[in-house]
Amino acid sequence: MAHPKAATLERFGPRKRDAAATRAAILDAAKAHFARSGYDRTLLRDIATEAGADVALIQRYFGGKEALFAAALKESITTERLAEWDRRTFAHEIASMMAGGAHQNEERTHRFQFLLRAATSPTTAPMLNVAMRERFMGPIRDWLGGEDAPARARLLAATFIGFLVERLIRDEPLAGREREVFIKRATAMFEALVANPSGGEPT
Repeated sequence: MAHPKAATLERFGPRKRDAAATRAAILDAAKAHFARSGYDRTLLRDIATEAGADVALIQRYFGGKEALFAAALKESITTERLAEWDRRTFAHEIASMMAGGAHQNEERTHRFQFLLRAATSPTTAPMLNVAMRERFMGPIRDWLGGEDAPARARLLAATFIGFLVERLIRDEPLAGREREVFIKRATAMFEALVANPSGGEPT
C-alpha cells in the first residue's frame, strides 16, 4: 500500500508554484480557451486543468468566470510600448509590420484572436468596450495629443485593427512590388492619422 504522502505527491506532483506563477498560468490558459471557444462555451474546470491548478484557485484569485475574463482582457490590451514610439518613424514601422506575416509574433497574434472573439459575442463585447477605453483608447489619445485627440485616436485604432484583420486573413508576408506599394501607402495613411491638425507639437 502506498504511503499517504507518496500518494499525494503522485496525484499533485512534486513541484509547488507560488501564487504569482499560478495566477499567470491561469490567465494564460484562460486566454487560450476564451480565444478558441468563446466566453459562453469555456468552462472554468478546463481552464484549471490546463493551468495545472484547482478551480477553487480561480475563485480565490479572480472571483469567478466574468472577473477572470475581464482580467484576461486587460492583460491582452497593452500599450507598454507607447513610451518607445517615435513620431518620426512610427508610421513606417507600423506599415512594415502590417506587410509582414501574422505569425511573426505568435503571442501577439493569439492575443488579437482572443480580442476578436470577444468583440463578436454580445456577452463579452461590453466588457471589451470598457477595457479598450481604459487600456487602449485613453493612452493612445494622450500620446497623440493636440486638436481633436479623441476622434483621431479612434480613427487610428480603427485603422490599426483593420490592418491587423487583413494581415490575419492574408496569413503570409507580402513580397516584391506589392510589399513596396503597400508600405508606402500605409505609411502615408498612418502619418496622416498621427499628424496634429493644428500643426504644432501635441499638448
